[in-house]
Amino acid sequence: MNILNYCKESYEELVHKTTWPTRSELINSAIVVLSASLLIAVVIFVMDFTFQHIMEFVYPN
Repeated sequence: MNILNYCKESYEELVHKTTWPTRSELINSAIVVLSASLLIAVVIFVMDFTFQHIMEFVYPN
């Protein structure tokens, strides 16, 4: 009986108490996440590229 009650309460909360984002809010959030991910990837690439060249200068082959 507890499992059935839990499922009913979960459904009620999802349907009546949860506020879902609008389509435009969702698109804006996705753009922010994509932009931040791209920026972080570029920063890490630049750091890796720089450190690689520094290490090649310090320890030549």
